[in-house]
Amino acid sequence: MTQLPDSPANYCYRHPDRQSFVLCQRCGRTICPECQSPAAVGVHCPECMKESRQSTPRSRPAVVTAVRRAGRSGSPVVTYAIMALCVLVFLAELATGLLGNGSIVEAVLGYSPRLTLIAPWQMVTTIFVHGGFLHILFNMFSLYVLGRQLEPMVGRARFAALFFLSGIGGSVAVLLLAPDTFVVGASGAIFGLFAAYFVIARHLGANGTQLIVIIGINLALGFFLPNIAWQAHLGGLIVGALVGLIYVKTRSVRRRTAQYLLLAGVVVLLVALVALGVSLHGIRA
Repeated sequence: MTQLPDSPANYCYRHPDRQSFVLCQRCGRTICPECQSPAAVGVHCPECMKESRQSTPRSRPAVVTAVRRAGRSGSPVVTYAIMALCVLVFLAELATGLLGNGSIVEAVLGYSPRLTLIAPWQMVTTIFVHGGFLHILFNMFSLYVLGRQLEPMVGRARFAALFFLSGIGGSVAVLLLAPDTFVVGASGAIFGLFAAYFVIARHLGANGTQLIVIIGINLALGFFLPNIAWQAHLGGLIVGALVGLIYVKTRSVRRRTAQYLLLAGVVVLLVALVALGVSLHGIRA
């Protein structure tokens, strides 16, 4: 393309007072040095650069891409997220425990039934706190094995509801049966997963004898070994079985509303039991 020296086309289309002989590689308009943007071949004007950016797929950080891929692939992301949170809290316990006698994190997040009205969040946060390496190792291994089976089976939201309702059920049982203890750990929630898995497996026709033996052994250990809150195991087991039964009986899409209502009923029942425990043991704010 050739331009005559005195032609108006020899001036930047955005700055008519600036003479230039450089053309945009895409649209062919004259652009001054201020308006030139380097391209793969030649230079582009601002408008063409804007169009190019809009049409170019945006690259995402590798972490974001990995998370999205996991979300689409059916991976047990809720299980992994809970495990990661437990490990982070345990590391925080270790860090704060070095500062004195006991961990600040454990004191704040662990569950003390006598503080139910003052710190009700402890009934949930105690799930993420553990009392030692063997404690968290056993619980995380159990969660990993059960979560990889159950989460894809029932779905992420229902798995999360099952886990946390079972964990809260364990805390409620401790409140009712052992109000003067201090408990930490995800054992109640994991026993709930055991129970729900058994109920669902039996409904699907699987043989649950081995699972019953495992549950029985672990539940019995709580009565004989020291520093094990069998009350939390029992509470999580009962709530997990109840939630698993709800999932089985409302499996059809047409019964989805009934499922939500029944789960809400479990929440109301747990709240009522908390009120009963607080009243029975004279717990005050």
